[in-house]
Amino acid sequence: MIGKIFITDRVVNPTIELKELGEYLTNNPEDNVQVLMVWHQEVTGEYLDKFSQLHTIIRYGVGYDKIDLEACRKRNITVCNNPDYCTEEVSDTAIAFILNCSREITRYDFKSKSYSIGWQENVKKNIKRSKDTTVGFIGLGRIGATTLKKINYLGYDTCFYDPYVSPGSAKVFNTRRFDNINDLLQNSDIVSLHCPLDSNTQGMINDAFISNMKEGSSLVNTARGSLIKDLSLIEKALREERLNMVCLDVLPEEPPNLNDSLIKAWIDGEDWIGGRLVINPHSSYHSIQSSVEQRIKASRSALLALLEKKHKYLVFDPK
Repeated sequence: MIGKIFITDRVVNPTIELKELGEYLTNNPEDNVQVLMVWHQEVTGEYLDKFSQLHTIIRYGVGYDKIDLEACRKRNITVCNNPDYCTEEVSDTAIAFILNCSREITRYDFKSKSYSIGWQENVKKNIKRSKDTTVGFIGLGRIGATTLKKINYLGYDTCFYDPYVSPGSAKVFNTRRFDNINDLLQNSDIVSLHCPLDSNTQGMINDAFISNMKEGSSLVNTARGSLIKDLSLIEKALREERLNMVCLDVLPEEPPNLNDSLIKAWIDGEDWIGGRLVINPHSSYHSIQSSVEQRIKASRSALLALLEKKHKYLVFDPK
């Protein structure tokens, strides 16, 4: 018997989903729900026990760290994500961040308010030409590869570290490959993160990582907030000018703790940090087009799983 599809959270008016799913969409967590469409809901074993016939979970977004995969394995539940609805949007945000680190636009904006003597003489001495600036990419998946290609077009020198991509990728993307992450860190003026969050990458931005970066280099994160072990590391690196600029679309805690000393300094616009730390509210995925595409693709994946037991964007197979 064909069951129902249930949206766990966030979507209040499912007009797009209803158009795609029709009679198979339910507004209630009924016993015959076989597919879940998940936005922010934390999917634990206790939550899964509400759905005795569940066989597939579809994430609206890319990441799936809030889904207990071991609990899914025990219940023979397949997990899929939605990896490509916002590739252009996230890569464009990463590009904007990289350009800001390169040209220090937000730092200039902040400091210009205090220039009372002279004007165009107030330049940052460390800014280099794009072809002499190396951008290092950690992770060369859809978004990382798209961002790297765009940065190449702008004339920057590029390199990457990703142990999972095939040999020959450096030639395909007209870049250099490092097989050791520390070699990439020591050779990059700007490091851009594009890796997934898993047991190997959680907290990877730690003391050792930052100490291996070039002094005065910059960090961009449009991937996952918990790649950063703790914001105190970022504060220390910025205060000591170990890092020049940091641009974050994602944070270890969202929304941030307003009592965190780095967040307070950022909000207050303290001189040492003004324009050097840029924070966006995990918004790089968004555009008018991507928001619609996200919901359509998630709905079609859910329908495929329900009617045909097929999975287009498989990330976890309990078998």
